[in-house]
Amino acid sequence: MRAGCRAGAGIARVLPMLMTWAWSWAPRRRSLAAAALAIAAIVGVPMAAFFEAQAQAQPAAVGERAWLGLAMEKDAAKGTGVRVSHVVRGSPADRAGLREGDRVVRVGTTSVLHAADVVRTVAQHAVGETLEIGYLRTGAAEQSARALLARFPSTDDMMRMDLVGAFAPEWKHVQGVSGTVPSSLAALRGHVVVLDFWATWCGPCRIVMPKLSALQQRYGAQGLRVVGLSTEDADDVAAFAQHMSVAYPIAVDTQSETTRDYGVSSLPTLVVVDKRGVVRDVSIGYDPSEDTQLEATLRALLGEATPTD
Repeated sequence: MRAGCRAGAGIARVLPMLMTWAWSWAPRRRSLAAAALAIAAIVGVPMAAFFEAQAQAQPAAVGERAWLGLAMEKDAAKGTGVRVSHVVRGSPADRAGLREGDRVVRVGTTSVLHAADVVRTVAQHAVGETLEIGYLRTGAAEQSARALLARFPSTDDMMRMDLVGAFAPEWKHVQGVSGTVPSSLAALRGHVVVLDFWATWCGPCRIVMPKLSALQQRYGAQGLRVVGLSTEDADDVAAFAQHMSVAYPIAVDTQSETTRDYGVSSLPTLVVVDKRGVVRDVSIGYDPSEDTQLEATLRALLGEATPTD
């Protein structure tokens, strides 16, 4: 049985239907209301629009709603359409040719000015329906793309779609607090890397950490590098790592950018990166029955040829 800690005080990537990238890591004693305000500040979406988007998406269960696969942001600098901040790999929007930086101005026959407009309009269409998206790209007149709407995947499945098979996002504003943390993910090319996104308050994370320490000790000489990442206070994280006798380096994601870029919404999340820097596997939560599978994956990746370029 899989166990995990939802990042309930924060939010990653998804407002149902509207995939808005956000992360606000709230300490355990921070109220939910304060966390929600912090989320709104990061996303740049007024709280009314935030809760409206949530409410509109609730009537249908995940998997029954139509999905476009766009993350959007509020952009007050320009009043035309909604800027796309990310397109999920393999999503209907990706297959239709939409890109980061495009501005969606029309969904079907409905003009849109705000992200909530896109949420509302897409929600009115069915899975399997082809929907025309009008958009602007730098220096061009309005263009159109036809997206075949898919079923709304779970947050975890979206994360896997977006990461597996792509180059792992580089670290941003990462501060080492225990052990020797490499200056960048690129510095670990030629090694197999396991990134462990965790928190001190997460029970399953405490179960996983000794297992990762054992893997590091067993396969470190063959090129395995485990690195832990937390968004909590540096002193607290360092003290906890010492208490747990962690055998791999631990870093703090000081501005939560790396956690956000990876789309983490449950803890622990393990991201396995091969010697070329490509994500090969993502494990979300903890299931003891998968311990053997993880070790087998690592052994296979360690046996792959080391890139020469």
